[in-house]
Amino acid sequence: MKKVGFTTTIPVEIPLAAGWIPVDLNNRFITSDDPLFHIRRAERDGLPRNCCAWIKGIYGVVMESPDLDAVVMVTQGDCSNTHALSSLLRHRCPELRQILFGYPYPRNPEELDRAMDDLCQSFGTTLGEAEKTMRDLEPLRHKLRIIDDLTWREGTVTGEENHLALVSATDFNSDPTKFESFLDEILARASSRDIFAADSVVRLGIAGVPPLFTDFYQKIDSLGGRVVYNELSRQFAMIGGQDNLVERYFAYTYPYSFHGRVRDIRAEAGRRKLHGVISYVQSFCFRQLEQTILKDLVGLPVLTVEASDPGPVDSRTVMRLEAFIDMIQESR
Repeated sequence: MKKVGFTTTIPVEIPLAAGWIPVDLNNRFITSDDPLFHIRRAERDGLPRNCCAWIKGIYGVVMESPDLDAVVMVTQGDCSNTHALSSLLRHRCPELRQILFGYPYPRNPEELDRAMDDLCQSFGTTLGEAEKTMRDLEPLRHKLRIIDDLTWREGTVTGEENHLALVSATDFNSDPTKFESFLDEILARASSRDIFAADSVVRLGIAGVPPLFTDFYQKIDSLGGRVVYNELSRQFAMIGGQDNLVERYFAYTYPYSFHGRVRDIRAEAGRRKLHGVISYVQSFCFRQLEQTILKDLVGLPVLTVEASDPGPVDSRTVMRLEAFIDMIQESR
């Protein structure tokens, strides 16, 4: 079977319907044995130090992945550097097939339908076949919803387990059958744990792209916090239960207006009774400009943290996390 990488979340049902193996390049980068290797590879090839680590990681992964037959470049609704990355990969890997896909901006269901139909044609399948695949995958989405609910309702799934399960749904770890076993393991561990008292911890949400900190969740737990909401990981998992594929990816907030993301964060913050939000931003990312909107509109204490490369949480960030959690604890 052919493998297709992609630079961010796409309607994964489409390549699966066409018999391709999906590979989220972000997941392959961050779960590799040495993510810094891919970043250093990119820098050796000329990418600047002040370029986003995710872009450098994706570039490095593509250059080190001879098993890829094609790459979907999401040129609208994700990173502003993707156009340049596409040009660079055409230059470095002219033999690698590129497929372009974009989420329409402003948000428009008819244009999204056309974009998804074009993507189907690129893979030699149809939206009808992709809809069938969507229904076949529903048992996995259902288990993801259970995992997400257990995270905030009973506390028997940790914030890190929640994140890993949800974010991995972008490509189902390239194997839906094995991915279901992975989810079953999380659910089995959850069933053996005691339900935690909701008022015993500071209930936190993580907003923003997945953190590059390798011990982020452990540090938060050790300081008396508990992550019960992973904003974008949850969005990537597509667990809203919409009836068709276009509705599902139309409801996906990340590619569209930041105000839509804030509305989603506010709704989930109320449902999960959050005490505060930790907003992770990536160094050198244009999305840092959106932090003012989040702080103005979310209606909760917000701490913004930043990292440039994968690695442990630095001491300064640990101190800021501790002060933030202590401040919330004292005000309750």
